Amino acid sequence: MRKRILVVDDDAMNLKRTQMILEKFYNVLLAESGREALEKIKREKVDLILLDIAMPIMDGLETFKRMKESDIEIPVIFLTASGYEDDVRTAISLGAVNYLKKPFFPQELLKRVALGLEEQ
Repeated sequence: MRKRILVVDDDAMNLKRTQMILEKFYNVLLAESGREALEKIKREKVDLILLDIAMPIMDGLETFKRMKESDIEIPVIFLTASGYEDDVRTAISLGAVNYLKKPFFPQELLKRVALGLEEQ
């Protein structure tokens, strides 16, 4: 059975690009906000989340904190365009399995997703 990856990003182009890379190997779900992501993981089985850090209203770090508060244990790889070391440090300290700086190469995304799924 194919693993399910939830991609969370407020940029529609990033969502589509990431989906195109992943859909050959995984079932891909998309969410355009942290709030939408939290709703999806309550209703659907998800094996790994690719979570953008910089999003309006509820950023990726806040979304991840709310997952932890709800005892939702799904491996998370943060996506960041900023590359701010503080954001990356915070994400890892919260329990993220990895992070990936945007823009990324397809092969790097696939490698990090495979490694993230092994963390389960």
